[in-house]
Amino acid sequence: MSNNYFRFKQFTVEHTRCAMKVGTDGVLLGAWARGGDTILDIGTGSGLIALFMAQRYPSGKIVAIDVDAGAVLQARINVSNSAFSDRITIIEKPLQEFCAGQFGSIVCNPPFFVNSLKNRDGQKAMARHADTLTHAELVSGASRLLADYGEFSVVIPAALRTAIDAEAAMAGLFPSRICAIRTIPRKPVSRYLLAYRKHPADRIEQTEECINNDDMSRSEWYSSLTENFYIR
Repeated sequence: MSNNYFRFKQFTVEHTRCAMKVGTDGVLLGAWARGGDTILDIGTGSGLIALFMAQRYPSGKIVAIDVDAGAVLQARINVSNSAFSDRITIIEKPLQEFCAGQFGSIVCNPPFFVNSLKNRDGQKAMARHADTLTHAELVSGASRLLADYGEFSVVIPAALRTAIDAEAAMAGLFPSRICAIRTIPRKPVSRYLLAYRKHPADRIEQTEECINNDDMSRSEWYSSLTENFYIR
């Protein structure tokens, strides 16, 4: 990967104007989340997850929002340079003010630091900290915009699992899929991929996966999950 862009099989993501660069969290969510005919990407950043969803769901119409002007510009450039430009709309607007109907799928790789020391870079601090979008605002906003049949998916640090579940319950959302992620088998769970719906699931789909094997080669699961995206 260069410092300025990451090239996938069907699109390239430049991230020089974004505080948060292309990373594993975004790739995990973009390859794991369920889509639909209408998809909302909250806090799109470079547009990475929106592009993943556009590739995976050829009939899907994607709206991607962000509050950072630099990220919005970057996402628009990446989308315009892709084969999916006619299906992705980038909007500069906070979730709290966004009203555009309801979506069959909502995805978010949210800011997750709450009480940690902020980065001196204001753009990076906004992208990483939950000041401009609290967890309660994120989940309640997703619930407001989620279609009755839809699914809201997030990727979060393991330490936030209880908090996000509590916010979801308060917003009337129920867990439907839970995937615990380890970096390697001997390490503790570091991330969760979580999906919620407006109605209780008959059976919650629960899995636990590793990104890498003990020798740091990509695991069979991660290789399969990302095979349509990564250039080998």
